[in-house]
Amino acid sequence: MALQELEHADDQMQECIDNCLEAAQVCEWCADACADEGEGMARCIRLCRDVADIASLHARFMARNSGYHGQLGELCADLCEECAEECEQHDHDHCQACAEILPTCAESCREMASA
Repeated sequence: MALQELEHADDQMQECIDNCLEAAQVCEWCADACADEGEGMARCIRLCRDVADIASLHARFMARNSGYHGQLGELCADLCEECAEECEQHDHDHCQACAEILPTCAESCREMASA
């Protein structure tokens, strides 16, 4: 059964799940690539790893309709915003991809948290 077929996964939730999974993927890529960039990338790597973990967890909480997904959504949004701000400071393609994708995830997570 696809998530779209689950009764609790309306369009807003499905969009947030998709955004979280995309954020997790781009952050995994960014963290891995930043490890090869040398000094000064530790904060970026840590934030990207945090976002990847929280965003994928938030997607799983929504998929199983956990009563805690709203609280996790707030945390995910906060982390996405902080990570996007960090990534904006770096000229690397992977950092710029994060900076572009993460605000959308943050916005949809905030919407889910307040729903």
